[in-house]
Amino acid sequence: MKYLIAVLGNRIQAEDAYTTLLKEGINEQQVDMVGRGYKTADEFGLINPNSQAKQQIMRMAMWLFPFGFAAGYIFNVLTEIYLFDWAGEFGNHVIGGFFGAIAALMGAFFVGGGVGIAFGSGDALPYRNRLNEGKYLIVVKGSDLIKEQATRILRQFNPESLQGYEEQE
Repeated sequence: MKYLIAVLGNRIQAEDAYTTLLKEGINEQQVDMVGRGYKTADEFGLINPNSQAKQQIMRMAMWLFPFGFAAGYIFNVLTEIYLFDWAGEFGNHVIGGFFGAIAALMGAFFVGGGVGIAFGSGDALPYRNRLNEGKYLIVVKGSDLIKEQATRILRQFNPESLQGYEEQE
């Protein structure tokens, strides 16, 4: 499926563009308007990258924590490094295991998407930010022919951005 997303500055401009698309023969099921008073980003399906990253981090942490603990424990057994004399031999192995688990959790954070949470990533976030600024999105889905027709129509309204996407299958 191919998508065309136009960002329009205000509601009147977005409603005019939506109406013009329908008048020019584009099917109502192929056009969506996203913004205040219409579909929300969640209803439309703009994935919140922060929630996706948090889920990925939690899934990775669940699997990496025990392996990190085991690796830290075994590393401490093999190297016989005693961090704290008061903990004894077994206690130092357990402390080494916890250090390994902490390293695994850090790996889950960085590899699982923590950097994306901190610095943003993907195209969904800029669209969500524009919606938060009070702007509107017109989304047209369909074939190349429909996308070209919609592009020609939407350019008349001077959108802030006009971006095409193709859904990966």
